[in-house]
Amino acid sequence: MERHQVRWPAWVMAVLFLGYAAGKAVYAAQGRLGFPGGPAVPPGEYERYTSEVMDVTTAQWAAVATGVLAAALVLLTVTRVGRRVPRPLMLAVLGCALLGVGAGAAIVAADGFIGLGVGWQWYHGVAMLAVTALLAATAWSYARATRRGPSRR
Repeated sequence: MERHQVRWPAWVMAVLFLGYAAGKAVYAAQGRLGFPGGPAVPPGEYERYTSEVMDVTTAQWAAVATGVLAAALVLLTVTRVGRRVPRPLMLAVLGCALLGVGAGAAIVAADGFIGLGVGWQWYHGVAMLAVTALLAATAWSYARATRRGPSRR
């Protein structure tokens, strides 16, 4: 028996992940590092990043792919197709996504609230904490809706 599922957090997260991908695509097309609306990247950072990590454009296009895949993941939690994915696998992937988003949110929030020197502002930190809460709500709703056994409403 399938339980009632709260679907709106997953839909909001899909829109946010696609917005992330779109912002990264804009910067990738411009060959820029960073994210629209985020802190300015110092000029010397491009050279360091390119020489130590990878080409800036390649990194930004990889982030676009990550955003699109993340949107697909959260949409799987609320669609029939997603119900075909084994529950333990889906929960493991959602857990990894939550860890990644939560780690990024912690850095942005710490920089926004106490200042680590990156340049994020307090409102970026609040937004990232809200995004983490939405992703947690998506995972919780999926886990609750796919749980076996008697329904406890």
